[in-house]
Amino acid sequence: MILAAGRGMRMRPLTDTTPKPLLPLRGKPLMQWSLEALARGGFDRLVINTAWLGEQIGERFADWPQQHPGAEVQFSHEGQDFGYALETAGGISRALPLLGEVFWVLAGDVYAPGFVFGQESVDRFIASDRLAHLWLVPNPAHNPQGDFGLSADGLALNHAEQKHTYSTIGLYRRALFEQPWCDVVPGNPQGTAVPLAPLLRKAMDAGLVSAEIYTGPWTDVGTPERLAELQQG
Repeated sequence: MILAAGRGMRMRPLTDTTPKPLLPLRGKPLMQWSLEALARGGFDRLVINTAWLGEQIGERFADWPQQHPGAEVQFSHEGQDFGYALETAGGISRALPLLGEVFWVLAGDVYAPGFVFGQESVDRFIASDRLAHLWLVPNPAHNPQGDFGLSADGLALNHAEQKHTYSTIGLYRRALFEQPWCDVVPGNPQGTAVPLAPLLRKAMDAGLVSAEIYTGPWTDVGTPERLAELQQG
């Protein structure tokens, strides 16, 4: 699942007329870098949620299956359905009927061209009892305190002396978005906006979230300045 519903306020005025995942980066829409990386890993069943200017995203990638035989793209248009974005967990819950028991989740505004979406990572996760597996990155200048710690045995930690930044790339089990971890009815018919972090932290405290460090190129394209830096790189 690619998260593409955000307003992109920090990217204004660029996002006043173009949704952030469609901003051009080195000759292609920002989100396309992630779609291509998933395709290289053999993951061709895609779910994309949208809200702000979501019709543009739907139009831009409607022909992705024709360009990539065997691929399938489905959209969860939160803006059309409710008039607003449902935040991360709310959006995932809304899309659950389109997702399997285990699925990737990544943000459409993160640039990580070298990340490998590997089936071996999925198989290892399925064989575990974890509800989520996160990829953490070294803390960038805009998030110096980090988000989560990492234990010696590979568990993500709420509380740790050293914390790393969540890359927004992770593997998830649908059970995390059901009771007792999530109070939203699967499919989110009410359109409840729910953030993801509280669910993750609750599962971390139960020892059910694993993690690893990713040290390849990675940028949260959250400001026009970061986008400009990538264009020049």
